[in-house]
Amino acid sequence: MSDQDSSGRVMMAFLCGALLGTVAAILLAPQSGSESRDRLRGYAKRTEDDLRSYAGRAGDALEEIVSEGKEFVDAKKSVLREAFEAGRDAMKEEREKWRG
Repeated sequence: MSDQDSSGRVMMAFLCGALLGTVAAILLAPQSGSESRDRLRGYAKRTEDDLRSYAGRAGDALEEIVSEGKEFVDAKKSVLREAFEAGRDAMKEEREKWRG
């Protein structure tokens, strides 16, 4: 999980750096104000779309991890239940031996 956290942080740092670089380049470029604003809007829209896409993929990954975790817990519950029942049956058999 820490590798995913680390890669997520790297991706966010990259996106923030790209955004700041883009804004600086647009503001320093020799264009009219309206052209600069239009370009900024375009970049902002693309960035928003990218972030929504990343968030969607992250949500899908989280759902998959939770599902795998539930399957793991269910499998372990089944193993424990079987072991408990086997122990209970063995104890009953031993009681019967001592009684009879």
